[in-house]
Amino acid sequence: MSIPITAARMWLTRGTSPFRFTPHYDQPLPLEGARPLGLYVHIPFCRTLCPFCPYCKVVFEEELAQAYLNGLLNEIHLVGSQWAGRREVTSLYFGGGSPALLASRLGEVIAALEEHFIITDGIGVEFHPRDVTPDTLSLLQGAGVTRICIGVQSFQPLSLQSLCRERPDPQILGQTLAAVPFHTVSADFIFALPGQTFDHLRRDILLAEEMGANHLAFYPFIDFSFTPGPSQALSNGEKRALLDQLTAFLRERGYVRDSIWTFARQPGKGYSSMTRTHFLGFGCSATTLLQGQFKVNTFSISAYLERLSQGKLPTALTCRFTPRQRMVYDLFWRAYTTRISPSEFESCFGRSLDGAYGLELRLAQAMGWLRREGEDWVLTDQGAFRFHVFEGYYTLSYIDRMWGLMGREAFPAGMDL
Repeated sequence: MSIPITAARMWLTRGTSPFRFTPHYDQPLPLEGARPLGLYVHIPFCRTLCPFCPYCKVVFEEELAQAYLNGLLNEIHLVGSQWAGRREVTSLYFGGGSPALLASRLGEVIAALEEHFIITDGIGVEFHPRDVTPDTLSLLQGAGVTRICIGVQSFQPLSLQSLCRERPDPQILGQTLAAVPFHTVSADFIFALPGQTFDHLRRDILLAEEMGANHLAFYPFIDFSFTPGPSQALSNGEKRALLDQLTAFLRERGYVRDSIWTFARQPGKGYSSMTRTHFLGFGCSATTLLQGQFKVNTFSISAYLERLSQGKLPTALTCRFTPRQRMVYDLFWRAYTTRISPSEFESCFGRSLDGAYGLELRLAQAMGWLRREGEDWVLTDQGAFRFHVFEGYYTLSYIDRMWGLMGREAFPAGMDL
């Protein structure tokens, strides 16, 4: 494990205990204190598998996909039957994979969720560009979807070649999206690819605007150990220069940064399935974050379906947080949004942010990584880049190890991170 990550974990959690994941889990789930609550649904099917993508996915097969959707409905009702009535949740996001491949049944999934939940802040679905068709968009719009995210990755030939992706046509996408409009149209791009320059990113931004996007995401290329994607990403110095140019250009065009790697052109047009204080995950590889624990579903579709057929949750591993570990996990994602609210922290943990991490916040302020804005702490551009670097260490130290193990074993014996 990376020395910087280990040292940071020990310092911030005030202890030497790792994040310990075991195969034991609670059924029913302990939902006390889990407010506000979000929902995530994973659809693991793709027409073809992109070599750079680390997420849980398989090639689409109609029979398997239909069986999976039936299992997904079982999981939703298994969890939702824990309480009487309907619980209020902030949002619902479908990720993958390519969820729109199953557009004909996503309405059924949404209806099942709405039997148990009241969704107050919209429904989002991820798209592969070739699934952006009038019929699919209309079908999902009719099912209540208000936000879509299109995995463009790049419009530039050099980047597309390294990603083994075909070039989407921004004009056709724009015509389709104009005919079936959504509250948020987010376009995902990959940042810091080999040979990528600011001019490539600038052209991608202009084409995304032509397409009709009002929210842009630039996720860093990460060379996961279990993916055969391109290697030799840019150096930290090259990344910093590129990120600074990108941020300045987007601000000139009226965008507001709403996370480390995402920018909204209009207030309230954001798209994020990650930044939730608590959330329930459904589907293989989906995660659930509650007040005192974090659980991960099995990555195996066959094992997922078998568990549910037994009336059991498809949980593979669970981490039961110490209080400090839960605080650190929460602060990590609050920092990702570039804004840390002391009042939200206190509401969640029953103690002041200053009392828990005042020293660390003031050190970061002295180093130019944080500034005060009213009562909140806000990351500066320098702080955003430092988070970007730290997140790379975190991904390779934690996520790469866990997803690599989960991809090999349906129900691992456990692991320490």
